[in-house]
Amino acid sequence: MLKTRQSSVSVLGWRARTATTLCASALLLAACAVPGSPGPPGSRGAAAGVTAASFPLPRVSATDGATQLQWLDRVAWGANASSAEQLAHAGLPAWLRAQLHPDAAGLPPAAQAQIDAMALTRTPVDQLAVSLEAQRAAAQALTDDDQKKAAQREYQARLNALLREARQRAVLRALYSPHQLQEQMTWFWMNHFNVDARKDNLRALVGDYEETAIRPHALGRFRDLLGATAHHPAMLRYLDNAQNAANRINENYARELMELHTLGVGSGYTQADVQELARVLTGVGVTLRGSDAPPPRLRPELQGAYVQQGLFEFNPARHDFGPKTLLGQPMTQRGLAEVDEALDRLARALATARFVSRKLAVYFVSDAPPLALVERMAATFMRSDGDIAAVLTTMFESPEFSASLGRKFSDPLHYVIGSVRLAYDDRVVTNVGPMLGWIDRMGEPLYTHATPDGYPLTQDAWASAGQMATRFEIARAIGANGGVLFRAADAPAAAVPALPALAASRAVRTAMPGWSADTREALAQATSAPDWNTFLLASPEHMHR
Repeated sequence: MLKTRQSSVSVLGWRARTATTLCASALLLAACAVPGSPGPPGSRGAAAGVTAASFPLPRVSATDGATQLQWLDRVAWGANASSAEQLAHAGLPAWLRAQLHPDAAGLPPAAQAQIDAMALTRTPVDQLAVSLEAQRAAAQALTDDDQKKAAQREYQARLNALLREARQRAVLRALYSPHQLQEQMTWFWMNHFNVDARKDNLRALVGDYEETAIRPHALGRFRDLLGATAHHPAMLRYLDNAQNAANRINENYARELMELHTLGVGSGYTQADVQELARVLTGVGVTLRGSDAPPPRLRPELQGAYVQQGLFEFNPARHDFGPKTLLGQPMTQRGLAEVDEALDRLARALATARFVSRKLAVYFVSDAPPLALVERMAATFMRSDGDIAAVLTTMFESPEFSASLGRKFSDPLHYVIGSVRLAYDDRVVTNVGPMLGWIDRMGEPLYTHATPDGYPLTQDAWASAGQMATRFEIARAIGANGGVLFRAADAPAAAVPALPALAASRAVRTAMPGWSADTREALAQATSAPDWNTFLLASPEHMHR
């Protein structure tokens, strides 16, 4: 078996004799430690007439293949042989510029075909929501208990299917999109503006929330992103603003909008500001009336203020038109324009620049990012009016980012996606179900974090003994039985294709000289291809990015 040094923070001391009796807990606990020196040194850029070449090249460099792989592990969802070849051919500055300002290139046909077949792709979200509400109401109206239970099960099954499709689509894009940074940022912002799909009918809405509110603005301007989330029914339902009305104030969304989405805790806003922002947001809600249905009956003086855009509704009869003061300044607009004024004020505050910049630095650089880096990023945020790509460029060009490569512990989603990318390169999986199961087992199921703060981004949340033991099991599943990703769930075992040849991967061979002697020795003593794959995917180096 592998003998290990008993240290909770030191890198695993590999000593391999046989793989079958490997002590998973000791192995994976050691993988939490930062490895030693890893070796020698609908998209934002798609505006008409604007290409990546319109922007200056980032001031970055990676002179050797091992360092380029580290950039891929951090900027992309994980390095693989094909992405390493693309980066080497383009050079890091040009590759990174294209990631920051993506074009309209799509997924491989085999992956896109899976997405095109999904109900959430074929049916507009407003039609889905109206249809589901009719189905729910019809089930509720049944008087026969058995019929009602059966109808309610069908309704829940349909919602669950839509959530499953949204998760499958996200995984396929993370695996195969040429715009890897855009996929990273889409997930980052989905986590930042978190909604729990298990509430109400959000399982029908979360896919559209990602597609129309988050993805188009993931590398754009923060103000546009903030506004898109504030107008989406998923957010308005999740944080109860659909219930927020004059004389029946609900503060939930207003509080999280300031605490989690923009200014951050300790930035100086008060409970009075929360209450005033909640008043600003009155009347902003959700409607299930069809687009061809007449608007609600309103007093003549309010009729011109009513707005319906798909499922979004601003109902002036529910809005508090009284005077308000937010963050020490009076509000000058009224109605829906008042909401835009408040969002402008929040998005352009220095506290927001610092809060968002620090969260980006935690995600991409370090669990405790240097204050100087955060301040430089925040200065870019303010100077560029919240241009997310510009803020990221400041971060990527920093010496702090380069120094952090290979030292950021991977959360479950990064671990699973990165492992499959490395193991199977561009070969398109046909069954992402096992991957979703692995991610769920490690405690990071997509779109179902219960609280609005989203999943944690730091190592201490993901490096427990139980987590590490589970990762070893997943490493073996991918390395020895990953063929389940390429066949239907009910296909016979004989249909499983060949195992990944990680030992022959160009990316693996390039990275190996920078790995610890203990890891290389363990790999050298592996007695079979499945064991070699498992040892690699369970190594300290692979646990970090």
